[in-house]
Amino acid sequence: MAQKVVVIFSGGMDSFTVLNKVVRQGYEVFALSFDYGQRHKKELEFAASACANLGVHHKIVDISAINQLVGGSSLTSDIDIPEGHYEEDSMKSTVVPNRNMILLSMAVGYAVSLEANKVFYGAHSGDHAIYPDCRPEFVQKMNDVSKIANYEPVEIISPYLNDSKIAILTDGLKMGLDYSQTWTCYNGREKSCGKCGACQERLEAFKLNNSVDPLEYE
Repeated sequence: MAQKVVVIFSGGMDSFTVLNKVVRQGYEVFALSFDYGQRHKKELEFAASACANLGVHHKIVDISAINQLVGGSSLTSDIDIPEGHYEEDSMKSTVVPNRNMILLSMAVGYAVSLEANKVFYGAHSGDHAIYPDCRPEFVQKMNDVSKIANYEPVEIISPYLNDSKIAILTDGLKMGLDYSQTWTCYNGREKSCGKCGACQERLEAFKLNNSVDPLEYE
């Protein structure tokens, strides 16, 4: 019987690669997506579609009420999305306070209820400059806590923690993944904007992999 695991799945290309990687490792995967009040739902729509295509269990959980407590991010509040490279200081406005600690805590609880002992999520080295909750020290401390917070220890695994988005895409392309099934842009319009930090990092990853992004851009 396949071992159960939980994968936090945003619908973006990093977690899409993690999800497919874990599926190919033979686990019984329970994908978990969160509506935390982000300014658009396109990633969640892409997440649902990708999980249906893979035939994996999928839940979208509405936790948007947390915005009463953790506002101030351009991803959740009425603040303009910054343009420019992903690692520029301006991108700090996209930080949602304590987001990954909140999401990981719920994913660990879900894992315990499923009798799963692993939670995967897609932090990577390109996130380290701007997002404290994607850095190795954060992941290690959360891992330490998740092993003692319940009767059943749960391990938090970030397969690409020390890899760049370029390396993640390289791995995904080797697996033959279709990245038209993912959404990255911070704006939720019909086409990706191509200007926000998330788009720029994605386009850079495709360029450096000598590949063409299958999504359409404005």
